Amino acid sequence: MTPSFDDFVAEQVTPLLRYATVLTCDPHLAQDVVQEVLLRAQQKWDRIGSVDLPHAYVKRMVTNEYLSWRRRRAAKDVALCMTTLESVTPPVGDTTHHYDEREAMLQRIGKLPRKQRAAIVLRYYENYEDSEIAQMLGCAEGTVRSHISRALATLRLDHTPEPAGVGLRLGEGLS
Repeated sequence: MTPSFDDFVAEQVTPLLRYATVLTCDPHLAQDVVQEVLLRAQQKWDRIGSVDLPHAYVKRMVTNEYLSWRRRRAAKDVALCMTTLESVTPPVGDTTHHYDEREAMLQRIGKLPRKQRAAIVLRYYENYEDSEIAQMLGCAEGTVRSHISRALATLRLDHTPEPAGVGLRLGEGLS
């Protein structure tokens, strides 16, 4: 049985907003992206609701909408701060040094080109495999690996080494 659109939205709006917020580094743009996607999904809900994984389909719509918004917007660096993520859903127990490292990592991720950022978020935030990321981004698996490799190289270059014993692996603490 196809879930109702209202039930779907009630269950998925928070995860979609959180995902879009990490992608866009802008909670207002994230809301716009998700709202636009949900409006289109509502119009085609009979078809979308009947697919095997409607949440995956709508998440792909969010990714595509983000990529098209990024093309339309002027390039600018927007730093994603902890308060932005906390406004969507609060994180679970972060220690002080992890808080600073997490914010620094999110700021560095926010400076990546749009496809590299999407690939990094899908890999380390959403735990997608190369094949799933390729499907979401509409590219080959080799291109996904290239995006991730280049993004990680950029993130390593931008990273100031921490004292021994202190560090945040990419993806740790983002969920």
